This record gives sequence, structure tokens and C-alpha cells, in this order.
Amino acid sequence: MSDLMDSGEENIIDEPLNTALSRRYLAYALSTITSRALPDVRDGLKPVQRRILYAMRELKLNPDASYRKCAKIVGEVMGNYHPHGDSAIYDTLVRLAQSFSVRYPLVDGQGNFGNIDGDSAAAMRYTESRMTEAAKLLLQGLEENAVDFRDTYDEQDKEPVVLPAAYPNLLANGSTGIAVGMATSIPPHNAAELIDACLLLVERKSTTVDELLEVMPGPDFPTGGILVEPKENIREAYATGRGSFRTRAKWHQEDLGRGTWHIVVTEIPFQVQKGKLIERLAELIDGKKVPLLGDVRDESAEDIRLVLEPKSKTVDPDMLMESLFKLSDLESRFSLNLNVLDRGAPKVMNLKQVLQAYLDHRKDVVVRIAQHRLDKTLARLEVLEGYLIAFLNLDEVIRIIREEDHPKAELMKTFGLTDNQAEAILNMRLRSLRKLEEMEIKGEHAELEKKRDSLQALIGSDRRQWTEVAKGLKEAREVFAPDTELGRRRSVFGEAPEHDGDAVMEALITREPITVVLSQQGWLRALKGHVADLSNTKFKDGDDLALSVQMETTDKLILMSSDGRAFTLGGDKLPSGRGQGEPIRFQIELEEEHSIVDMFKLVPEQKRLMASSGGYGFICPEGELVSSRKAGKAVVTTSSDSKLMITKVAEGDMAAVVGENRKLLIFYAADLPEMPRGKGVKLQNYKDGGLADAKIFKSEEGFTVTDGAGRQRTFPDWQDYMGRRASAGRMAPRGFPRNGTFSG
Repeated sequence: MSDLMDSGEENIIDEPLNTALSRRYLAYALSTITSRALPDVRDGLKPVQRRILYAMRELKLNPDASYRKCAKIVGEVMGNYHPHGDSAIYDTLVRLAQSFSVRYPLVDGQGNFGNIDGDSAAAMRYTESRMTEAAKLLLQGLEENAVDFRDTYDEQDKEPVVLPAAYPNLLANGSTGIAVGMATSIPPHNAAELIDACLLLVERKSTTVDELLEVMPGPDFPTGGILVEPKENIREAYATGRGSFRTRAKWHQEDLGRGTWHIVVTEIPFQVQKGKLIERLAELIDGKKVPLLGDVRDESAEDIRLVLEPKSKTVDPDMLMESLFKLSDLESRFSLNLNVLDRGAPKVMNLKQVLQAYLDHRKDVVVRIAQHRLDKTLARLEVLEGYLIAFLNLDEVIRIIREEDHPKAELMKTFGLTDNQAEAILNMRLRSLRKLEEMEIKGEHAELEKKRDSLQALIGSDRRQWTEVAKGLKEAREVFAPDTELGRRRSVFGEAPEHDGDAVMEALITREPITVVLSQQGWLRALKGHVADLSNTKFKDGDDLALSVQMETTDKLILMSSDGRAFTLGGDKLPSGRGQGEPIRFQIELEEEHSIVDMFKLVPEQKRLMASSGGYGFICPEGELVSSRKAGKAVVTTSSDSKLMITKVAEGDMAAVVGENRKLLIFYAADLPEMPRGKGVKLQNYKDGGLADAKIFKSEEGFTVTDGAGRQRTFPDWQDYMGRRASAGRMAPRGFPRNGTFSG
């Protein structure tokens, strides 16, 4: 027993826990990065994908062969090459067969392999598959030592380290994966365009990314759609290896007659499940988040056909779609992160680097295949030369074979033959001794000599190697020709129409009339409808009405604070009129020492007179008051002894100002500067006190005020009070409101 304990203690390694964890986690991370999540830059495949294709090749499941059960293929992959779960292998096989998931399917599936609605495939015992022509091109050359092989996990067999890949599959089919601390996201592209870009690089290595993009302008998604990403963004993405592409659904308007119409969506963005998209659109309709959309229905068969019915025939179709692009997956982004394995190490590459790495791989493949063919040619030439020696000395050869005890050694000694030549002569059939056979051997020998010279020239010439690479690419391009159904470009390029952002957001809001009420204690609420009489509106004890404005839910509300800041609230975001509403300070960042002095509906084309109690003011366009910040936007500069007082609509050519000293001054409104923010200019000069009121009026309508009883009073001699801006003015005329303001 003690011996067993002693031997057990010898196997115990004493080390800090953090060291042990770090080493083991690093091993796990490297395994995930190199053997699971990231594709190889040479063939664009992850290990499980590569093993599936190799297993199908070993099963001789060529494009012209009969289909085999997927369960057989999965079992072959799991038993021989990939000792992991069968579900992971089958899921990968299914995806390689889905024409809506990969641009060029590598598996030809028969049976239920799922659909774009998001339905999963049938069990592997029910489905069958074989390779496609695209997969066959990836495997082309394996039998000619094109790539290295390594031992399988159980060392019972061999598997390729990488596939020869007759076309740039990494970019053609794209790839996504999440490793430890890194990820990859590569969209699919058009193979013919990629091959054209490769041919450019073969002709001239100094080809730039911009020149490559002239023949390969961007992704080509299997589900089509419209790429609306600006060209400069696409160029930046491919130049750095990181970026994203905005894709929109393809749609058109169908006229139904009598002014009615509906929209038909025929292509949706890549990796968007049609079933979930329809559910989302239905949720938007039920939640009244898209007032312009009336109904959605799916009329798809083999092709996608989603019908969107507008709420009414007066709806703008472009505005309807813009609102849906904002709220649903009818518009989506696909990220580009060209993080791939290059010589076993993860690396983010740009477009040119990826294509050049693939071309370097193809050059290695060309050289290896040429060397393999040369070795076979030389071996055959060796045998043929032995045959020719035998034919020239046929009688002696026959004698040696008949009479000598060790004919092989004697043949080698007598004629200077190699071991292979002597063995070949001894294995010759009698029928091969005829004269015709000798002529055929001489002809074959001459042909093989030419082939040998050609292969040796290829192996020794860098230029010839690149020519052979280009030749192989051109042959592969015929499979992906743009005039074929497989090779035609599916995603098109377009530009998102320019729409006013506010107009689009307005289209997302149900238009309803409201009356916004602000109490003296700062409680804000929106009553339904336009309420003319607010006398019956209830407030908290000790509170009463301060400000109110009639508007619609699609309008914006502007609130002006005493410290000169402007706050913007959307009409649809205001607290409900049920109850007392909410404190205004829940909606905006307003300090206790400041208050709201005015509240009005935003009319961007209007202008307002801004004036502080210190007697300074200016004209401000209303559009400059909009702010998306909760803290608002500083518009009027105030101080500790001055606050914002006036924010009146500025319509007219004359400005009237009255001070707390009851002195009235009228001057030309043109003397006031128009500016987005600031302190403004001095309106009136005061020895004591400050500004009481100010307004802009039209000279042709005359100068009027409102007395305490609410009656309009006109002063025909108002021109007597005209003076220069910033002067003191004259005492207000008899009949001027007692409170010293223009509104009584």
C-alpha cells in the first residue's frame, strides 16, 4: 500500500493555481482559435467543414454520383476525422447545403434542409446529400499531392491540412465565428468578381485596393438585397479589414387600380429569417408603432413575396418603407472583420492581403502538383528506357531470364539497368514483345520527354507558375460565369434616398391632437384633444395652471428656462393626461433655482424675440432651439442679476420695449441682430430697474396693447415714441396697462 501511495505522490505537480489555470486556459483558447472558430485564409474553411468535404470525397459522393444518407456521412466524419458531437457536424453539413445561407453551396442536399423562415432541417436519417461542383473544385488536386496531410485524431488515417481550393472560397462563401477574445465576420462575395480581382494581382502585384474594388465592388449576398453603404465606407472596410455593410430589402410598388396600391418585398437582407421578420412587422402594427402600415401578409412560394398594405392610399410609399427600415430587419448591417488563420496564426487582413495569401497558396499547389507529375513522368521514363534496352537486346534478355539463376541481378549487371527497370522487364508479358509494342513505347517515351521538359521548366520558372495559376482560375471561373444562374450577381448597389430625419420619425408616430399643460409647481402632462377651456382641469392642492399649448403628438415642444436654456420634448413622449402628470424635472435637467418661463410648439420657420430682464435681446430662429440633450441648449446668455423674460414670435418690422420705469421705446426691428445664441444687444437704457416687456409688431397694423380686462387698445400716436435702439424712451401714454406690460 505504501508503494502505491509513493508512486501516486510522484505524479502530483505542485504549482500555483493561477499558473495552472493560465496555462490550461491558454491551451483551450488556442484550440478554439485554430481548430474551431476561425477559417484558414487559403481555403476559407474551418476544420469541421474541411473534414465533411474530405469524407464525402472518400465516399465518392461526386456531383454525378448517387445521394447518400447524411447519417452515413456524419458517422464517417465523426468516426474517422472529427471526434465531436454528431449534431455539430450535421448542423454544419446542413448549412453548407442551404442556398440562402451560403453563396455557393458545397453540399447538394435532397430532402428537408430547412428554409429561410427559420424552420430547422429534418433529422439526418431522413436527408441525403452529395457534393456540388463548387466543392469538387475545392478538392481538386488532392490525389496529386497538392497539399500536406496529417494524422487523424486516432492516428489511424490521414487528413488534409488544407484543401487545394481552385477558387478563393474564403471570400466567395464568407465565414462567421466567435473564438476566445476574437471573432471573424466575412460576408459572401461573387466568385467570378473575386477571380477577376485575383487575375489583376497575378498580372501586377502592385495592384491597389481601389483597383481591386473596380472589378469586385462589394459583397454579394445569397438572398440578394440592396447595398446602400457609401462607397467610401466600403473602400475603408476593405482597406483595413474592418467595417460593415448596410443592406436593405428589395421592394417595388404594385398598382391595384383606382388609386390603391401595395408594396411587395421580393428580397430580404442576409441572415434575416422571414418568419421572424413577419412577426416583427405584425408586432409593429398591433403596437401602433407604424401608423402608415395597415397589414402584412406572406404570399411566398419558392420566391419571397411579402405584401405590405398601407393604412390609406394617400400614404407616401417611400416614407412608409423608410419607417420600416428603421424599426425592422428590412434593413440590417453585416459586419466585416477579416480575422483569419494565416500560417496557423490569427491575423486581421485587408482585401489585397487575403487575395495575395490565397494566390500564394495556389502557387504552392501548382508547384506541388507539377512536382508530383514530374516524379511520375520520370519514373515512367525510367521504365520505358529499360523496355527499349530490352527490345534492342531481346535475345540476350530472354537467354538471361531462361538460363540464369538470378536473372534480375544479371540483367542489371549486363545492361546497366536500375532495380526498377530490371523488375519491369521481368514483369513484362509475352504479348509486349511484339514489334508494334516497341513502336508505341518509343512514341510514349518521346511524349513523356516533352512532358518532362515542360514540367521542369514550370518548376524552375516563377513566371510560368503564375501563368499556370491564372489558367486554373480562368477554368474555375467558367463554373461561376456571371451569365449562369449560380454565378449571376444577386446583391445590387444603390443609395438610400435622402429623407428628412424628422419627417421619418414623424411617420413612426400616430398623429393625435393634444393639449400640453404645465402647472405652477412644474407638473407636466398632455391632455387628449385640443382643450380650449382649461378652467375645469384639476391640479394638486395649492397648484394651478401656468402654461398651456395646443399641438399634435408629431410636434416638438420647446420649453425655455429662466437661465436662457431651451429644452425639446417630443409630443409622443409627454406624460399622459391621466392623473397629475409628472414633474418637469423628470423629463429635463432643470435646477431648483430656475423655472420655465415659456412653452410653445416648435415651428422651425418662425423667429422669436429673445430678451432678458437686463434689457438685452436678439432675434433667434426657432429651429436653433432644438436640442436632443436632457440638459438642454444654452441660447440666451444670462447672469446672476438677469434672467430670460421674453420669447415672443417675431413677426413685423417694428420693436417695442417698455421698462419697469414705464418708459416706452419703439425702434426698427432691423436694428436687432439675428443670431442662434448669445446675449444680444441693448434694447433700452435704464438708470434704475430693468425690462418689463418687449414685442415685435407690424407698422401697418399699428401699435396695440391688451388692458387688464382683456380688451385691445390702439395708440395712433405710437410714432411719437420712436427713437434709437438703446435710448431711454418716453413715459408710456395715458391708458397704458397699469402693470406696465403690453398684455395687461
